[in-house]
Amino acid sequence: MKAVAPLARTVLRTGGAALSALAAVHAGPALSAFGPLRNRLMPRLSGRGRIDDVALTFDDGPDPLSTPRFLRLLDDREVRATFFLLGSMAVRSPGLVKEMAEAGHEVAIHGWTHRAPLLRGPWTTYEDMARARDLVGGLTGSAPRLYRPPYGVMTAGTHLACRRLGLTPVLWTAWGEDWRGRATPRSVLETVTRDLRGGGTVLLHDSDCTSATGSWRNTLGALPRVLDFCQERGLTVGPLRGHGMLPAAGWAGGRGRIDSYTS
Repeated sequence: MKAVAPLARTVLRTGGAALSALAAVHAGPALSAFGPLRNRLMPRLSGRGRIDDVALTFDDGPDPLSTPRFLRLLDDREVRATFFLLGSMAVRSPGLVKEMAEAGHEVAIHGWTHRAPLLRGPWTTYEDMARARDLVGGLTGSAPRLYRPPYGVMTAGTHLACRRLGLTPVLWTAWGEDWRGRATPRSVLETVTRDLRGGGTVLLHDSDCTSATGSWRNTLGALPRVLDFCQERGLTVGPLRGHGMLPAAGWAGGRGRIDSYTS
């Protein structure tokens, strides 16, 4: 009986080490959420593209209150963008999803629900992404090609699901922090342009479903000035599909695939 306790402790230690290792494998890719590191080592995942172009992207829609206003503004400026849709929002406004696609915007997915990927296992992650992909593809008549994880957090399960579903994950190089309650049109503009360079991808939100109530109004107010900023610098603005994203850089800065370290 005396030998049982040491054996139990050994089993617990071994099991604990195994669980820690599994957690590290699952969460390791989440380091890509750190913008400066991602932008330097993972240009493709960050959405780095043609040096004379800026990719304009929006998350969390479609919202019947706010999204049509963004579509009208973009149409007036003759600009197309990429919209990363939540399945839980798209299912409520199927006509709006179709309108986006018919207007020439690129329709991508942001998952079904806006839940942190680190809180999901691989199978739950896959189901969430597949459900959103199937809904959006059915509404637009074209399978989505791009995926952006909630909070910009990639996990091993996310990478595996992207491979199985034929999706390419894309994050961003500049954002407006437009979801904050204290944001203003001016703060959104200044935050975006502080990090925006030719070849970059901008993240904004056309919905406040996961942001401060009414925050989309600040984004809408800043958007014309963001477009002016790009125009003044001779930068075209459009969706990711025409952005010419660079070949992937490896996790350690090599020339392999972005997701090679999850293999």
